[in-house]
Amino acid sequence: MRYQDARSLGTNSWRVLDDLVDQGALKRIARGVYTAPPNGQDARTWSPSLEAAALAVAASRHGSRQAILMGIGAARFWGAIPRAIGSTVVAIPVAGRRPLRVGSGTVYFAHRDLGGIDASVERTELGSGLIASREQTLFDLLMRPAQGGNPEASAEAARNLRPQIDLDEFAEVVGGSVRANDAVRRIVRGTGQKA
Repeated sequence: MRYQDARSLGTNSWRVLDDLVDQGALKRIARGVYTAPPNGQDARTWSPSLEAAALAVAASRHGSRQAILMGIGAARFWGAIPRAIGSTVVAIPVAGRRPLRVGSGTVYFAHRDLGGIDASVERTELGSGLIASREQTLFDLLMRPAQGGNPEASAEAARNLRPQIDLDEFAEVVGGSVRANDAVRRIVRGTGQKA
């Protein structure tokens, strides 16, 4: 929930929210954005993953179907990056959003036509959200390896995702794009064992 959604609590709604945070009933995941921890956990000791928090923040600001976890964020969701890396990427339908600190990580917002992203509704620890498919994620990692500020993690994720994708579905993702680079074309041709 956003702070502005809590205004119906009265003139001192910020105090109510602060009290709930102090009691461990709510977690502040970004400025003005709060969540209740799952399964009755104590929010004072619990924190969501950066990817789940980023998707929740973007969905609270733009709408639940107006934010898609993509790039290195989706790669983390699909297990292609086995450790936390401190940055993630969320596609949104508006331009000009600056990176946002969420906990100890950074969320990068990518302005995209969301209808052109191959994504599905998946379950995260903070509820359901749109996640780019493995094939879309590999395409994004290869086309924009520096997006999210961690090209080394993008390269690792691309290598780990490559054996998991369906080549026909990958070709469909590529076919829906205006352009493709050499790394993408190698995979479409089936000759690229390494990303």
